[in-house]
Amino acid sequence: MANILYGVNGEGAGHSTRAKEVLRHLRRQGHGLHVASFDRGLKNLSDEFDVTEIHGLRLAYVDNHVRYKKTVASNLLAAPKAAKCSRDLMRKVDEWKVDLVITDFEPMTCHVGHRKRLPIIAIDNQHAITNCEVSYPREYRKDAAATKLVTKFMTPRADAHLVISFFPAEVTKKNTFVFPPLLRQEVLSAKQVGGDYVLVYVTSPSPELAQMLEQVRCPFVAYGFGREGKIGNVTYKKPSLDGFMQDLVGCKGIVANAGFSLISEALYLGKPYLAIPVAHQFEQIFNAHYLAKMGYGAFWEQLEKEKIESFLFNLDDYRENLKRYPRQDNSALLAKLDSLIEQYAKPKTMAAAR
Repeated sequence: MANILYGVNGEGAGHSTRAKEVLRHLRRQGHGLHVASFDRGLKNLSDEFDVTEIHGLRLAYVDNHVRYKKTVASNLLAAPKAAKCSRDLMRKVDEWKVDLVITDFEPMTCHVGHRKRLPIIAIDNQHAITNCEVSYPREYRKDAAATKLVTKFMTPRADAHLVISFFPAEVTKKNTFVFPPLLRQEVLSAKQVGGDYVLVYVTSPSPELAQMLEQVRCPFVAYGFGREGKIGNVTYKKPSLDGFMQDLVGCKGIVANAGFSLISEALYLGKPYLAIPVAHQFEQIFNAHYLAKMGYGAFWEQLEKEKIESFLFNLDDYRENLKRYPRQDNSALLAKLDSLIEQYAKPKTMAAAR
């Protein structure tokens, strides 16, 4: 069995949600687990695993927009703390006798792994942009180039990439393997039902969107707006993993930012999706582009009341297209991960035993 350092990006809930499924599998396999994360990842994983808190890169959001100047400034101010955290983690890697590193788009564990000359396995959706043949609108070429640089910085030179994707993607780089999205068991076991409301989710409060929703003749259940209670046709709710899951399963469609995890869960459950990418975040634009390209929903950078109404009018067409969505569990990716762990960790373990 291997001693594994597992780095989980703490930005948002998606990374930790899927990492929890992989970690549970690795624990069943008998591996030693040392998890490192921050923010939402630290909060979501600490109830089941021993998690070391590390410094994490964070994006700054204002009114559903990424603010890059604020992002750079806040992360530069935290640079001394990050350096100390990296040194502490390297000492712990020696104490734990780590055999390999698995990273879900978490850079510190990856860089520490390189410093310690450990094999590194990356599990994420972001490397579809760098390691697969993909398309996107020409006007986003500069954004795509910047995103590729960031992706390479976050997990440089991994020995293997397990890329998760909700659309078919042809591999262009060696040691890259594409699998369906990793899904939590609650989603895999959920029965597909449809209610009369549309679920809404935003990363940060958007008063403009709230005003639009209140003008559309449809009931909405909304998360992420920083308020609670019912205003007209919109029921605003506070964050809740269980409550959100229930509303996700029971809705007839979704209006939300274009985060990979929520899109993946929605498609598995057969829910049409109106994607509103966070402004200036190419990864979300990329997700939204493929969502619309596959016919599973719609993509608008600038939303208007009429566009929401158009999405609602076409729900039946999207549902018909979703019937061909390939619904698969996590078994294929986990089997490949097992074989990679055996491949990369076994030589070191055998050498130590001699």
